[in-house]
Amino acid sequence: MSSSGEAPVVPAAQTAAPDAQAAPAGPATTARKAAAKPESRLAMVRRARRINRELAEVYPYAHPELDFRNPFELLVATVLSAQTTDLRVNQTTPALFARYPAPEDMAAAVPEELEELIRPTGFFRAKAKSLIGLSKALRDDFGGEVPGRLEDLVKLPGVGRKTAFVVLGNAYGVPGITVDTHFMRLARRWKWTTQEDPVKIEAEIAAIFPKSEWTMLSHRVIFHGRRICHARKPACGACPITHLCPSYGEGETDPEKAKKLLKYEMGGHPGQRLNPPPDYPGKPAPPLGAS
Repeated sequence: MSSSGEAPVVPAAQTAAPDAQAAPAGPATTARKAAAKPESRLAMVRRARRINRELAEVYPYAHPELDFRNPFELLVATVLSAQTTDLRVNQTTPALFARYPAPEDMAAAVPEELEELIRPTGFFRAKAKSLIGLSKALRDDFGGEVPGRLEDLVKLPGVGRKTAFVVLGNAYGVPGITVDTHFMRLARRWKWTTQEDPVKIEAEIAAIFPKSEWTMLSHRVIFHGRRICHARKPACGACPITHLCPSYGEGETDPEKAKKLLKYEMGGHPGQRLNPPPDYPGKPAPPLGAS
């Protein structure tokens, strides 16, 4: 865990946007060219892979933003993360796992007591039902262990493909594409897909990138969506990959105004994890109830 009080290290790639815009073929020019001439499949694949490479330079520390110590904790945290922030989940799970450290413990939980512990994450009754159900399944069908196969994970209550791929990719090293709201938004903004259905998006993106890249691609895209390429007001003027973005201009293009829109470590604020990886350049998030 990083507890340094020093100012966060800002990735050098953040400062690339002004230079990219000043280049002869700046983002606006690139966007106009893309609009004037349809992009071929090959050109799109090359551009997509270049975006992935450049995001790897911007976010070399990209990681799952849920605190966990084992596959069970990651599974539970991912189920809780639906319709809330990873930060709120991370602030909630310390007390939860202190009370129910293993599937056997959570399977025997009194629903009302479990609901009270996870109340801050919202939809706590439905989530408590899923957690007790999946814990009973782990206890009864998998010897108290979280399975490492997609076909087994998606049979657990409250577990879909997105949750399963988070667990597989980050607890077991099995490649998978996590299509959450951020990933869907950016995949469409970057013209990687026109699909709306997460499963169809997953299939189309899987055809663009090597399987070995799937898990880290997911982290990088989600990081970028949370920090810069926001849903309502993307910080286009502070984005390091504007020269590759056909949707440049949907958000704030003025560099100074865009800089104020940056979130988490990019904006000099705490991240989402209470216990971030050692190479995380920002500040750890505060615990629940901290000022």
